[in-house]
Amino acid sequence: MAVLFYLAVIAALAAADQALKYWTVTHLAVGESAPLLPGAVQLTRLHNTGAAWSSFSGKSVLLIVVTALLLLAVAWLLIRRVVRHGMGVAACLLILGGGVGNMIDRVSNGYVVDMFDLLWFDYPIFNLADCFVVIGVVLGAVYYLFFHDRKTRAEDASHDGTTDGTN
Repeated sequence: MAVLFYLAVIAALAAADQALKYWTVTHLAVGESAPLLPGAVQLTRLHNTGAAWSSFSGKSVLLIVVTALLLLAVAWLLIRRVVRHGMGVAACLLILGGGVGNMIDRVSNGYVVDMFDLLWFDYPIFNLADCFVVIGVVLGAVYYLFFHDRKTRAEDASHDGTTDGTN
């Protein structure tokens, strides 16, 4: 049952990303902008053949393989129930949803459609899938730093009969 829920969440995240990319492609020419939050964010259509900050530009096959391996690793964490805490699960689902959204673009187009252009400081243009991945990584780091070890100690305590994790 959990796997079906995970698949539904991943599909919803990827669909939201693809819907925004579809709107961008059908309403803006490459390089064209439209205001989103005046003075703060505009939508600017960009085709990125690389990864973050256009790194590995033109290396689509490498990016597809690396992304697929990373997505499989994160999915394995969920399927094998290595990650069970709600924050860790949310982190994995966000990473998977964003990764799938960008993978769809990369496989079908050879590039990823980016559109969020921050006006208040110089930052590369990015997309909704990138937001999902970054938020997922941050949540994953918080989970690992603050909750993973506590869970492990609590599980150890329940196995050895103690309540504080010590023998």
